Amino acid sequence: MNKNLIRWTALTVAAGAASLVLAACGSSDDTSAGENGHNPSASSSAPASQGQHNAADVAFAKGMIPHHRQAVQMADLAPTRAESAEVKKLADEIKKAQDPEIKTLSGWLTSWGEQVPAEGAMDHSMHGAGGGMMAPEEMANLEKASGKAFDAAFTQLMIKHHEGAVAMAKTEKAAGSSPEAKTMADAIITSQTAEITRMNDLLGKS
Repeated sequence: MNKNLIRWTALTVAAGAASLVLAACGSSDDTSAGENGHNPSASSSAPASQGQHNAADVAFAKGMIPHHRQAVQMADLAPTRAESAEVKKLADEIKKAQDPEIKTLSGWLTSWGEQVPAEGAMDHSMHGAGGGMMAPEEMANLEKASGKAFDAAFTQLMIKHHEGAVAMAKTEKAAGSSPEAKTMADAIITSQTAEITRMNDLLGKS
């Protein structure tokens, strides 16, 4: 009887251990299934909280920030160096339009978990790759100019600069997915195309 009792107890313990192992496996499977089931929902909700965007939107923001910074830097020279009141007025309008856009673009990149280009990025970003960005020597020459020479150089360089921005904005409208970024791109195309027309008129008058 004792032997039978011991054998029955051993079998019971073994069966209990087996059921525990099975339960553990089952809970492990359930956990992994739960994680697998949770991840897609987490990843699908993340873009909604960060704003709808894609790689083209990121490229647009990262490219336009240094581009705008350089335009503002150029515009900052006009009050003391330009002779034409129209050039000074245009430079002021460019700065007032693009400064807030830099802040907006930077905010988007931060919310998207992307790095905002460093302040000095304009010296390296897009130089030699289009975009209408001025080379360092062009900026240096503009800083040395004054009077009518400044007015002509500023206008010619800003036309090229604006044409680059319009091209970048058109790329964003075609390839981007962020409604806000595409709206800004549309505004850039409209405003800077109008400014290009004004600057061409100014060149025609000089």
